[in-house]
Amino acid sequence: MDRVVRVVIADDHAVVRQGLRFVLEQEPGIEVAGEAADGVAAVAETLRHRPDVLLLDMRMPGLDGLGVLLQLSTMDVRPAVVVLTSYADEGRALDAVRAGALSYLPKTASTDRVVEAVRAAAAGGSILDPGVTAALVHRVRRAAGESPLNRLSTRERDVLAELSRGRSNREIARLLSLGEQTVKSYVSSILTKLDLQDRTQAAIFGLQHGIVPLGDALDPDRQ
Repeated sequence: MDRVVRVVIADDHAVVRQGLRFVLEQEPGIEVAGEAADGVAAVAETLRHRPDVLLLDMRMPGLDGLGVLLQLSTMDVRPAVVVLTSYADEGRALDAVRAGALSYLPKTASTDRVVEAVRAAAAGGSILDPGVTAALVHRVRRAAGESPLNRLSTRERDVLAELSRGRSNREIARLLSLGEQTVKSYVSSILTKLDLQDRTQAAIFGLQHGIVPLGDALDPDRQ
């Protein structure tokens, strides 16, 4: 008997979740294990159901899709993630792929394409919107000469700047209007992307690369 692909759907629009559930449940070998209407619930449902695939919207209240990806990257539950979003931003798409998404499709994609992406993700494969593919190719071609800071998303650079100023996670969360757990996820992602060991190294890196003036540095050991 073929293995059943278990899916969790995360989208803040109920009609979208219902439509995706209807489409997927018509497919043999695919089971919708759960749904989530926001990012925090998406993480909780993923931990609860341990699905093979997470269908993830990027724009959700509380914790956005990128925040979900970053949190899951620190956990032992790591489903294959298919981003399905109306957020038509190639930079955002690249951030999602770098944070662990296997596929990135617009919500205008056909239902056949969505099903194809779910099956491919469950098998470890990727399906990307052509615009995202082109952007990835361009990024790879110029990667050899790029600044290490270019590995970071805009929000990660914001967090690194405040971290380099010596602000605690709580202070960064307040200044950037983020949850403290989200800030912790961003810090973890920054350390991974820059191959650094701790926040002190990250703060020094930020100062060395001019993300903030040297005179702005405080105490990077603050949590």
